[in-house]
Amino acid sequence: MVRLALAQVNPAIGDLRGNSALILRYIEQAKSSGVDVIAFPEMVITGYPPDDLLLKSSFVADSRAALDSIAASTMGISAVIGFVDRVNGRLYNAAALVGDGRVKGVYHKHHLPNYGVFDERRYFSSGDEVVLAEIDGLTFGVTVCEDLWLENGPHVDCAEAGAQLIININASPFHAGKGAERLGLLTRRARGNGVAVAYVNCVGGGDEVIFDGQSMVVSADGKLIARAGQFSEELLIFDFDPDGEEGARVPEPEGVLIEQVADEMGAGTVVVVDLDWRPAPDRVPIEPKIAPELDPIGEVYGALVLGVRDYMAKNGFREAVIGISGGVDSALTAAIAVDAIGPENVLGLSNPSEFTSSQSTQDAKQLAENLGFKLITLPIGIPLASLRRTLAEEFEETEFSVADQNLQARIRGNLWMYVSNSTGRLLLSTGNKSEMAVGYATLYGDMAGGFAVLKDVPKTLVYKLSGWRNALGEAIPPAILDRPPTAELAPDQLDTDSLPPYELLDPILKEYVENHLGIDEIAALGYDRPMVKRVAEMVDRAEYKRRQSPPGIKVTSRAFGRDRRLPITNRYRPE
Repeated sequence: MVRLALAQVNPAIGDLRGNSALILRYIEQAKSSGVDVIAFPEMVITGYPPDDLLLKSSFVADSRAALDSIAASTMGISAVIGFVDRVNGRLYNAAALVGDGRVKGVYHKHHLPNYGVFDERRYFSSGDEVVLAEIDGLTFGVTVCEDLWLENGPHVDCAEAGAQLIININASPFHAGKGAERLGLLTRRARGNGVAVAYVNCVGGGDEVIFDGQSMVVSADGKLIARAGQFSEELLIFDFDPDGEEGARVPEPEGVLIEQVADEMGAGTVVVVDLDWRPAPDRVPIEPKIAPELDPIGEVYGALVLGVRDYMAKNGFREAVIGISGGVDSALTAAIAVDAIGPENVLGLSNPSEFTSSQSTQDAKQLAENLGFKLITLPIGIPLASLRRTLAEEFEETEFSVADQNLQARIRGNLWMYVSNSTGRLLLSTGNKSEMAVGYATLYGDMAGGFAVLKDVPKTLVYKLSGWRNALGEAIPPAILDRPPTAELAPDQLDTDSLPPYELLDPILKEYVENHLGIDEIAALGYDRPMVKRVAEMVDRAEYKRRQSPPGIKVTSRAFGRDRRLPITNRYRPE
């Protein structure tokens, strides 16, 4: 019986010292629980993704020194640790097998993802060796993240070489429904190879990308036998019997000890690392934990809360400021911020104009009272009148225009940024994905901010999230959810004056932005072709706006930013 642990931890990108301390803390915790092998996530020492930090030779050297220092503390336990390896001038996304105070073996990731948020081929070379480890009658293979997603990946070689378990270390980003995708993948790999799979994922936020954890273990017959929760750190411990139901019965591995082949390894070499084992005295068997899954809306809300909390904490912000309009987007943003950092650290700014209804003002106050944050009212009437007088001589217009609407939004943006600058609070912008997609937002106005909480949340999902949050205890006044959406920048204005209804707009955006479908393909699904063409043109024209927007939290399969990269200067228009 071998006791293993999956360390679902929250590293910070570039914090080599802090991440090392985190790893050592979990190693000590695992030791106290009688763990034989502890596995940490992909690139846990550097945080993921470190991007162009990898181009700094000092960063790579320091991260390797951190690994060696950690390895010195592994007396009495073995560990699998994700790090960056440099061999003959090439970089590898790697997993170190450490124990007895030293690095005993290294696996280099075979398959490098280069899509969506991933850009690994920019930095890394691909490995080609299969690495197994032996401990107390258990033979396990080591792979890294993408290696498991490929049907004929190195997991097949591990199984053929005799592995009874595959430990796959990950930095697997969250999007809605990702947990079910992972479990389906692990089930297929376990059954296909006849081996159990232990999948460890990191947790936490790094700019736009959120890692949700949900580390898990699947038996050789595809049964889920252990699972950690989402959005929190955890040490998932499980006992693995190579001859029990969870293990596979396979031939002995054919390989050689790494110490004997250090200078002879070539393509396709199977390397077996001998992890010394000392039986732990009188261990009481551990009942594996299977954490429940969050519901589909709840997991998105959890990702948004974690995203705000981590972005602020890892970038040195304790407090936030939010423009509170009395609408649903700013209300949901405020609720998320309060849940992430506490109401005492959230400041709301209400900036009524001549077009702001008394209902909006009342709803903003009720929202602040419900959530317990401070709300300050700073009307924009005086600065707006002053700017209108300044502009009147050269730019007087006979009709109230979009420029007049945007002027109000930019005055608000200036006030928000002043408070942010003067108090050190991070300004959270409140625009949603539907608005960002079609450009229904004002540059340097409501787009101002340091972090865009709802940037990847479609408007229809904003309402679902708001309802979900209210089910925990009323936070968002019902009147906000019942009123038709309006920017209140012109008389009797509604969003539907400029846009299709969100119930129609959002599905079209999903097909065009996330599923890459063209106008005719979307129309073939039953949507009005002129409307689809209009929406597509709005999306394409707004690229220059989105490029200047703050980073935001990815919760869908394809977010603006790292996921979707189109040129601003682009004359292609689908017909």
